[in-house]
Amino acid sequence: MVVLAIIILFEFLTATSETQLKIGFYSQVCPNAESVVTDIVRDAARSERRVPAFLLRLHFHDCFVEGCDGSILIDNGTTSEKGAFGHQGVQGHEIIENAKTKLETVCPGVVSCADIVAMAARDAVAFSQGPIYQVETGRKDGLVSNMDLADRMPDVRDSIEVLKQKFIEKGLNDKDLVILSAAHTIGSTACFFMEDRLYNFASSGGPDPSINPRLMPELSSACPKNGDVNARLPIDHGSEDTFDIQILENIRNGFAVLQSDAKLMDDPTTRGIVDSYFGVLAPLTGPSFEEDFVTSIVRMGRIGVKTGSSGNIRRVCKSFN
Repeated sequence: MVVLAIIILFEFLTATSETQLKIGFYSQVCPNAESVVTDIVRDAARSERRVPAFLLRLHFHDCFVEGCDGSILIDNGTTSEKGAFGHQGVQGHEIIENAKTKLETVCPGVVSCADIVAMAARDAVAFSQGPIYQVETGRKDGLVSNMDLADRMPDVRDSIEVLKQKFIEKGLNDKDLVILSAAHTIGSTACFFMEDRLYNFASSGGPDPSINPRLMPELSSACPKNGDVNARLPIDHGSEDTFDIQILENIRNGFAVLQSDAKLMDDPTTRGIVDSYFGVLAPLTGPSFEEDFVTSIVRMGRIGVKTGSSGNIRRVCKSFN
């Protein structure tokens, strides 16, 4: 009953938000808004190949705390949301700020930082050979940013039950959990997030037994015990820079790098969703990983959207007006 109540409440709030969001929101008031963001992201990605992964992760982390409202961009001292433990390693803020600076010269006070984050994530997927999709816009920027509000971020050490609950709390379902976890198809992780899984899984003093034995030497070489916790390794084994379904195949075969990704195989529902993309008839009858990703990321982009007096348009993304 509690879960049902959460879903009903979210659907009511989402329905209200959706009336404010639409594709082409800026077409009349700032017709070049989306192309400005695309150009900034393209230039950044050309100089640093990790940029698409930064921006896709930034969008996820923004939406999961107080909704998709740009609160993760605020830099207001030691209590800023961006400093939360759950946001460790999140990057890309300066790219959003660069886009905002450009937009303020073209259409001052019009385009929200929250929308720039969503548009930049869309471009990140496209520049990684992923699906091209249209993003809904019309968000306002949030008025609150506090690290204490980020205590329900999904964590790599969460059980599958906890992960499912955290997604339900945001109005997302088990399929969204699988698909948005598959956004790990691009990017890397720090060895800091691997230590327990490799050397003390469940306080056992050994590795996670779900790791494929063929993968273990590679992981332990990249992240040796008592080594550099800031060293990085690809999350999608063998396909770090390309947005593709390889991440789900890796998860099925014990080649998941992150513990939370491996946990998708611990639950019959999420395991069934992963397996559904690899059935004998899947290439002919679906489902389509790319289409499902678009559906899930658009749904995520509707979480906690600020409208009316609940938000505003910041002049600078890292500061409240």
